[in-house]
Amino acid sequence: MSDNESYELLGFDNVLLPVGDLAEAVEFYERAGFTVGLRFDEAGIALLRVGGETPGLLLRYEDGLGHRTPPWPSPRVWLEVPDARAAAGVLTEAGIATLDGPFKAVTGWTVEFADPWGNVTGLTDYTKRPQLGRRP
Repeated sequence: MSDNESYELLGFDNVLLPVGDLAEAVEFYERAGFTVGLRFDEAGIALLRVGGETPGLLLRYEDGLGHRTPPWPSPRVWLEVPDARAAAGVLTEAGIATLDGPFKAVTGWTVEFADPWGNVTGLTDYTKRPQLGRRP
């Protein structure tokens, strides 16, 4: 491929999150409100559904990966929800600590949380700009 050529990005396949214990990770994300779409323990993977889309968050077991706090700055995956502040309440009720609580974003509100291995997920809404968000 020359410098003048490119390729077409068709969309997301999956977002991979490394975890040190697949069963613990599945339990954590289920408490956070995620649904497991596929679990294949022999391969060390579990796919978490994200809305009605085919791609999702793919938990992948990594041998020797221990619990850690998220490095800052670190990559983040943000997912759209109808109301991020309500989602923060659900996370808190499930015993999942949020990072800094809900904060204002350009489109509305966002709340972030980290799993035991330092992977950061954000739940963001479009309450300020509903015309840009997904339609229910």
